[in-house]
Amino acid sequence: MKITFNINFHTVWGQKLCVVGSIPELGSWEPALAKEMNYTGEGNWQLELELSSDLQMIEYRYILSVNDRQIFEEWEKNHQLIFDGYTDKYTLYDYWQVRPDDLAFYSSAFTKSLFAHPCDKYERAVRSGRKLVIKISAPGVEKNQSIAITGNQACLGNWHPDKALILGCDTFPEWHIDLDANEIRYPLEYKFLVWDNDKHQPLYWETDENRQLNLPEQEKGETVTVSGLYFRDNQEFWRCAGSVIPVFSLRSDSSFGVGDLGDLRKLVEWVKKTHQRIIQVLPMNDTTMSHTWADSYPYSAISIYALHPMYISLPWLGKLNDTAKAAFFADKQKELNAKDSVDYENAVKYKVEFCRAYFEQERENILKNIEFKEFVFRNESWLMPYAAYCYFRDLYNTSDFTKWGTNATYNESVIKHLCAKNSDAYSEISFTYFLQYILDAQFKAVSDYARKNGIVLKGDLPIGVNRTSVEAWTEPKYFNMNGQAGAPPDDFSANGQNWSFPTYNWDIMEKDNFSWWKKRFHKLSDYFDCFRIDHILGFFRIWEIPLSYVQGLCGHFNPALPFTKIEIEQFGLHFNEARFTTPHINEEFLPELFGQLAEEMKSTYLAQSSSHHFVLKPFCNTQRKIEQLFDGKNDEVSLCIKNGLFAIANEVLFLEDPREKGKFHPRISAGQSYIYKELSVEDRYAFDQLYWNFYYHRHNDFWKAQAFKRLTPLVNSTEMLVCGEDLGMIPESVPDVMNKLQILSLEIERMPKSPQREFTDMYNLPYHSVCTTSTHDMSPLRSWWKEDRKKTQRYYNNVLLREGNAPEELTSELASQIVANHLGTRSMLAIIPLQDWFAMDDAVKRPDYEAERINIPANPFHYWRYRMHISLEKLMQADGLNQKIISLIRNSGRK
Repeated sequence: MKITFNINFHTVWGQKLCVVGSIPELGSWEPALAKEMNYTGEGNWQLELELSSDLQMIEYRYILSVNDRQIFEEWEKNHQLIFDGYTDKYTLYDYWQVRPDDLAFYSSAFTKSLFAHPCDKYERAVRSGRKLVIKISAPGVEKNQSIAITGNQACLGNWHPDKALILGCDTFPEWHIDLDANEIRYPLEYKFLVWDNDKHQPLYWETDENRQLNLPEQEKGETVTVSGLYFRDNQEFWRCAGSVIPVFSLRSDSSFGVGDLGDLRKLVEWVKKTHQRIIQVLPMNDTTMSHTWADSYPYSAISIYALHPMYISLPWLGKLNDTAKAAFFADKQKELNAKDSVDYENAVKYKVEFCRAYFEQERENILKNIEFKEFVFRNESWLMPYAAYCYFRDLYNTSDFTKWGTNATYNESVIKHLCAKNSDAYSEISFTYFLQYILDAQFKAVSDYARKNGIVLKGDLPIGVNRTSVEAWTEPKYFNMNGQAGAPPDDFSANGQNWSFPTYNWDIMEKDNFSWWKKRFHKLSDYFDCFRIDHILGFFRIWEIPLSYVQGLCGHFNPALPFTKIEIEQFGLHFNEARFTTPHINEEFLPELFGQLAEEMKSTYLAQSSSHHFVLKPFCNTQRKIEQLFDGKNDEVSLCIKNGLFAIANEVLFLEDPREKGKFHPRISAGQSYIYKELSVEDRYAFDQLYWNFYYHRHNDFWKAQAFKRLTPLVNSTEMLVCGEDLGMIPESVPDVMNKLQILSLEIERMPKSPQREFTDMYNLPYHSVCTTSTHDMSPLRSWWKEDRKKTQRYYNNVLLREGNAPEELTSELASQIVANHLGTRSMLAIIPLQDWFAMDDAVKRPDYEAERINIPANPFHYWRYRMHISLEKLMQADGLNQKIISLIRNSGRK
């Protein structure tokens, strides 16, 4: 079988084109083994191959190289050639595939859900034995539409749109048509158009001039394929609306005190009914460390693969044959469902007990089940370590694997023995397998249901994992355990955030081409077609906090370019290392910190270091030591002392880099410190200059390079639509990286990215963005309205363009206007928190607006327990709210 590759691509002297592909003759995707093409003049390149006739399909890409070094390649969407078994000669005329500007439409959010097509082939018999195949990428074609072709010859309808030929979409977003080359006379002029399947008429033509094709005469038995074409579209930007809510916050008549996968399916039905197209959730991974409410924090996963057992839908699982047990759990369900918020401990406890009772009842059938066995086999690489981790966690009564004795270090052979069917632990191991098998099956069923109904499920990828997680135990090479990940001070937390996660060893991750992250992305794609990268800034740099600190102020960016002493002094600041890097406090500030306790502090906790300055005594000279001293003490005096000592521990101007001794980071927000107040006017000016240089200029190109190196292969490895949470202290390089990779940004009206604005300019949001009224880390609209009356008043007059005094409460009318403003933006996705949808209807919204808050980032011990106050069944019947949502979406032009 003969294959001839042809492509027109203009090169310069010394460059050459090669073909790399899925078969050994094309290097099996190894660029160094790619097949070199021959240059035939005028930008034309050609390669002829003889291949085995039993091949069914090949995939390939073109690459540009110089001196056998690859310097450029096509966009990662491969060319594909399927052999029909009747032809022994294939001639390919390809166009170089560039990364499209509408990359989002190639994601599975569109191809598997929003624009998923029925895979019609429209096969046409070619009797002459001379077949011409034309392929074109057209992802922006909706479900009730098709691509059609017409042209200057009878076989293409002689330019009559009503006689245009419909292309097959079984390889959507690529479309194709088979033509009989005997019916074509070159040059062929043609053009594509979009066809309305329901009305059986053309909708609109593609833009620009007619296309032309002038090919040599084909031999009998030869198939010629033209591929790499793109539909030229200038239609209005496609936009949609959706809702965001944690799954645990859902409530239904059939749930068990906490939202589950059955409730998520009900939410799909409500979203579809109200003409929304997307549902965003929070992370759903297992977070079980202590079996207490502290495990409610969904961003502190113990596994990047395992799902939380609380999301199992018990009605979908089955019934208990033991009537007494069934009655017991029915009573518990009624009790837990009656609560206003999630009783995390009891909901998880009794749901898992129900699952255990059902497993014991059906154990024999379950362990013999072929689908169960296949699930365990397919997922063994992560499932076995996870099950062993859960077993040891409960055996040793701690998730801290460093306290597991001989099992503190992961040993694969030991774990395989533990998880063997003849092991004493297998009863518990197999139960863990069972929970994950049920979760996977139920979640995939919900995902399939959402896709069939044209609803996109959007997941959430936490930037970190718990420092006592399965991955930290099994793959420690990927983590720096001597640091803590967090975030610098922002609107959420004046002292920064300390998430306690280990930071990543990116150098090690890069060596295996970020396979750890790619596996995370792949697992997400089992359930989601879109996802949000939590704290995407972590791919540029992470805020790393020493283990001795509890708060986040004395962290530093990693990676970074810390100053040398010489560089610091070049800004005009005399660098006094002992004074600037050791925490101390001037006694004149002690009353401000401790009030009437100031004198007592001097003798108990402080040591005098100069005539006016004090340092912390050794027993309390770190925030960790201070935290331990006041553990469990919540009285007013203890909290005052603890917070004051914490503040003194933060009193430095510079932090020495832990990896490069002799280099220093200026402390974040140092301008608000007491030590800064003691500087002379000249020294303050010098410090301000170096501070501005360090945080807003010095790292721009450096961090951009880091992000491209990490994010490019990861974004290219997934078909999901990628969004990024880019809030906080945004480096100048972030928008450029996200734009080039077409990662959707997050836009929030009350968190403008321009320091010159109090509120975001909603009229000029980027198309590739997600706009929302609030996030899980923020107060919902009704709470925000009451937080700062002066700010609310300015918003009322200057943004909502209302006259007079703003009302004390956010009315349903005002909430509707705010939501309508968000829906009216250019953002591709407008995703509204469920609480803010509720705020638009007085008959639906919760009387206690303060109970709608999901998280308070400044509180590291926050209990995540928000729950809808009405059931999903009642929400389906809330016609007033539902019709208002439908009307707002329709009026905004969203689909």
